[in-house]
Amino acid sequence: MNYTGVRAVDVVVIGAGQAGLAAAFHLRRVGYRPDRDFVVLDHSPRPGGAWQFRWPTLTYDKVHGMHALPGMELTGADPRHPSSEVIGAYFDSYERTFGLRVHRPVSVLSVREGGGDSPWTEPAGTESAGTEPAGAAPAGPLGQSRLLVETSQGTYAARALINATGTWDRPFWPRFPGQEIFGGRQLHSAQYRGPEAFRAARVVVVGGGTSAVQQLLEIARVAAGTTWVTRRPPVFREGPFGEEQGRAAVARVAERVRQGLPPRSVVSVTGLPMTEAIRRGRESGVLERLPLFERLTPTGAVWDDGRTVEADAVLYATGFRPALDHLAPLRLREPGGGIRMEGTRTFRDPRVHLVGYGPSASTIGANRAGRAAAVDIRRLLTEDPQLGYGATSLTGSIAS
Repeated sequence: MNYTGVRAVDVVVIGAGQAGLAAAFHLRRVGYRPDRDFVVLDHSPRPGGAWQFRWPTLTYDKVHGMHALPGMELTGADPRHPSSEVIGAYFDSYERTFGLRVHRPVSVLSVREGGGDSPWTEPAGTESAGTEPAGAAPAGPLGQSRLLVETSQGTYAARALINATGTWDRPFWPRFPGQEIFGGRQLHSAQYRGPEAFRAARVVVVGGGTSAVQQLLEIARVAAGTTWVTRRPPVFREGPFGEEQGRAAVARVAERVRQGLPPRSVVSVTGLPMTEAIRRGRESGVLERLPLFERLTPTGAVWDDGRTVEADAVLYATGFRPALDHLAPLRLREPGGGIRMEGTRTFRDPRVHLVGYGPSASTIGANRAGRAAAVDIRRLLTEDPQLGYGATSLTGSIAS
């Protein structure tokens, strides 16, 4: 491989949603400098993470469980404005306030082992972003070299990696017999842009999560008829969801991750909060749930008990999977299909941290994971001789 022009940095952060920005903030707090000691890469066209792609009728007052980023509250937002605009503007202000210098749009193509004898150099005319002398071959954990982060805008050689890519880019499409012959429209909730597209239509909504319920309640106001279908009976949660319940839910997800199993959806461990809108939906019959249908037909759906429903559209609000394909060359997955974790650190490679994955998939969890990853990486890069790292010069700081 030709290594000419590869840029050496201590840390690459992939993704600038809640988790990536929290990690970048805490990297600054422990002394790393943006665009010199670490870089933040984001493939989205503008600030806002996955929020920028949410449907316009999801106004800020309907957002469930949005926690502020570390060091800066979200204040003065109009609850009637689309959440994509409110949170996008907040993230934009956050990036500028703390000088995080997010590079976008940059797509990360792959992350792989760099080899043991590669001279890392800087593109001509740029300031060195590494801490080793020019032309040196930096050491890595267990005698390995740096990680090569190959992107649409060049390659970085990183001593550590924080992956914060979330799930938005991997919508999960379930497979059913008859999907290829259904004559109506089929779309995923990631493609949903509001209820008007379903006016006077007969719509089947598949999925038991928060997005499924929110979109179903919107569609029901304009559709000719709706049918709600879920794999298992939904669990509606009455009352507050306090710290004790939160810790229990996180512990259940964390245990799966420790075992190397894929994390389950958030709603599978928290249940659906019983809001006033949901209460009205249950009373009106909109949220009367049916089990999964057996197959689709040209004109609708059929159940194994003979029940049929005519439909013009099927909306799959079936969630997302972690967007981790670019990490495949590192072979981090366990036989169970997930990535085994110790805190935010992957078990198979201590240089690689996942934030916003598994138990840190919530916004408050992403904040905490970002801090944990930054602190652990600083320790790895400066204090642990068993990992083969040389000391890093940390000369920057920021105000809290």
